Amino acid sequence: MDEHEGAAIETGATPVERRRRSGGRGAERGRKLGPGSKYLNLINTIEKSSVLSPEALESIHEASLTILEEIGMDIILPEARQRMKAAGADVTPGTDRVRFDRGLIMEMMASVPEQFTMHARNPLRNVRIGGNNLVFAQIASAPFVADRDGGRRTGNQEDFRKLVKLAQMYDVVHTTGGYPVEPVDIHASVRHLDCLSDLVKLTDKVFHVYSLGQQRNTDGIEIARIGRGISMEQMEREPSLFTIINTSSPLRLDGPMLQGIIEMSSRGQVVVVTPFTLAGAMAPVTIAGALVQQNAEALCGIAFTQMVRKGAPVVYGGFTSNVDMKTGAPAFGTPEYMKAVVAGGQLARKYKIPYRTSNTNAANTLDAQAAYESALSLWAVTQGGGNFIMHSAGWTEGGLTASFEKFILDVDLLQMVAEYLTPLDVSTDALGLDAVRDVGPGGHYFGTAHTLARYETAFYSPILSDWRNFETWTEAGRPTTYDHANRIFKDKLNQYERPPLDPAIEEELDAFVAKRKAEGGVATDF
Repeated sequence: MDEHEGAAIETGATPVERRRRSGGRGAERGRKLGPGSKYLNLINTIEKSSVLSPEALESIHEASLTILEEIGMDIILPEARQRMKAAGADVTPGTDRVRFDRGLIMEMMASVPEQFTMHARNPLRNVRIGGNNLVFAQIASAPFVADRDGGRRTGNQEDFRKLVKLAQMYDVVHTTGGYPVEPVDIHASVRHLDCLSDLVKLTDKVFHVYSLGQQRNTDGIEIARIGRGISMEQMEREPSLFTIINTSSPLRLDGPMLQGIIEMSSRGQVVVVTPFTLAGAMAPVTIAGALVQQNAEALCGIAFTQMVRKGAPVVYGGFTSNVDMKTGAPAFGTPEYMKAVVAGGQLARKYKIPYRTSNTNAANTLDAQAAYESALSLWAVTQGGGNFIMHSAGWTEGGLTASFEKFILDVDLLQMVAEYLTPLDVSTDALGLDAVRDVGPGGHYFGTAHTLARYETAFYSPILSDWRNFETWTEAGRPTTYDHANRIFKDKLNQYERPPLDPAIEEELDAFVAKRKAEGGVATDF
């Protein structure tokens, strides 16, 4: 008996019957979003930038395959090594080392889908991954959280929920990431149950499950299935959950990550393979060398998803940046990061596979550094053809801290990117010749019919920019961007309303979470 079937027996009705009585998915599909939903589906049709010539791109590709053939990867999971061997890889007996013929790697890459849809519990929140689609995800996995009032503090459930609510409030944040901040006041054995349940209840967007052991994956898949109110068969046809698989650079894939690929890919869910290659630390000090290693590790993980299940949805992840060679601290939003992001996009397009990258910065507070490093990151991910952008809103301190004020600043930046990508209207009406005729030489356009019909929507209205003159701004107390962001995130939380959720779905979800908690959750000793 499946776990969801057991919960249905306890209530005296099947989940399908209870949903039918309460309106079920039909009611969900009939929902509409408010008038501010212009940022739901972003398309990036601008010509993509390149930092690598065709010859240089091919050199990185070939060098990556040479690494996989001659050096190989350490695969720290016996089941994964067995699957790789069955697919044709060279497994060295008595060791973790696996080598891959370049023909085998490219054979596996050929079955990766170029595009796919991730399905949310509200179908209006579905996101298309790949091609020219651009999807922004909230910050994930920060151990600390900060706002100006409370300062920097350890992650907790209250702040976790607040950040999730903020993600729901802005359409330009298309998905949550992982946990925006790690709520360490919830025991690790059941944390995923509470957090994933909150993600279903507090948002109606696609969400993420951590690959930290098999049971967390299977629990996450079941929670996502319950949240959508569908069968497991439909869930496997319609990816509804994603996981990030980080390599243990250099050239290793550890057990929980490999198990995550097996659990997710075998059920048709989304895997985002992302090497963590910091040039000078876990990768060669040259950006070219770091890209070669990034590509080798990514190709290995991606190929393994196809060994598990041909056609499984997977994303090429790039996270190559540099370190401060004086201190060893990671550096983000740097020229080197920008080059690596753009080069990663070229590699992903070569393989015809969706591309994941990130909005990054290493600032410790909401200051000019936070803004310009994020702006440069967003320039690179946009020009480089990123499809799925992690850590898009709220990232500070190199990802160690989720900032409420930075979340608002980032949303403003994301919306500006979206406005920039909106195709320029050159229709006859937009060209405005009648307005020019009406005004003639030496006049102004403030009162023309052409202006009056458009003035409310003609230009982007920033969330944070303060365009008052100096005297008026001074009279208002000289508020800073930090002041505005602090006020706005609180206003948004006060406006938050929980998205509708079928009572039968919530009942089934609560029953599953209670059952898993009673069983003890998951082991925490790995």
